[in-house]
Amino acid sequence: MRSSNPVFSRRGFSRDNGYAGFNAAPQAGGPAVGTQANPYAQQGGGNPYAQNPYAQQDLQHGAPPQAPVTTGRMTMDDVVMRSGMTLGTVAVGAILAWALLPVTSTSFGLAIGSALIAFVLAMVQTFKRTASPALILGYAAFEGVFLGVISEMYNSQWSGAPFQAVLGTMAVSGATLLVYKAGWIRVTARYARIGMAIAIAFILVMAVNLLLVAFGGVEDGGLRSMGPLGAIVGIIAIILGAFFLTLDFKQIEDGIAYGAPREEAWLAAFGLTMTLVWIYVEMLRLVAIFSGDD
Repeated sequence: MRSSNPVFSRRGFSRDNGYAGFNAAPQAGGPAVGTQANPYAQQGGGNPYAQNPYAQQDLQHGAPPQAPVTTGRMTMDDVVMRSGMTLGTVAVGAILAWALLPVTSTSFGLAIGSALIAFVLAMVQTFKRTASPALILGYAAFEGVFLGVISEMYNSQWSGAPFQAVLGTMAVSGATLLVYKAGWIRVTARYARIGMAIAIAFILVMAVNLLLVAFGGVEDGGLRSMGPLGAIVGIIAIILGAFFLTLDFKQIEDGIAYGAPREEAWLAAFGLTMTLVWIYVEMLRLVAIFSGDD
């Protein structure tokens, strides 16, 4: 059984009980696209590939079939537009928080509160069967407040760290997309299972480390210290963020290939935003570690 937590399962465009983007993808020489292979075969008036004479030919060559020209289906433009809206909301929230909230213990408490609200909204959306733009944009707004406050705090001690973190996030994202599109990484079911096992183990270890720090079991942040060990952990976290991006890219491609409903573009934007926030936060810490005590 796959988890409904997007951090664990990267919930995407599949409505079956399998891993989104992989159980739905046809295999070379496999059966024609139908109810079992295409999670959207019965949505919107039956199989969207029924009138596509090239669907079977695509399957024989092991390539996902091209989505037919229909209305109400998700396109790359839809994904780009929704992602722009979601990331834009994060940016606006961050800028307002940076500009209006001074670096104090009160603003830090507000940042933690915003992060908790964003987490709750993200979990509610995760367990919903349909995308809710209000929940996703609400998550983005509160996440933006959190990022704005912590970015200002980091900038007050390590000047320019947020800007470097943004550049680093863009570099990681661009490089991951380049490697993915070049075919240097093949996102298969085995790849996903191994990566998710590593990600879950990493998150569990970080949770234990957080508890030990909170109750005085370790000092100086333990694995999340500002020293060499913390830098190694940060690099691992960024690599995991890049892994999550490859799953996001694969799910988007599969959603478009199988004619996912247009509203599913919000889920694509949601997943991409969560991944980019993950990478940015880890990049921010990494920049601070390498900057030293300025």
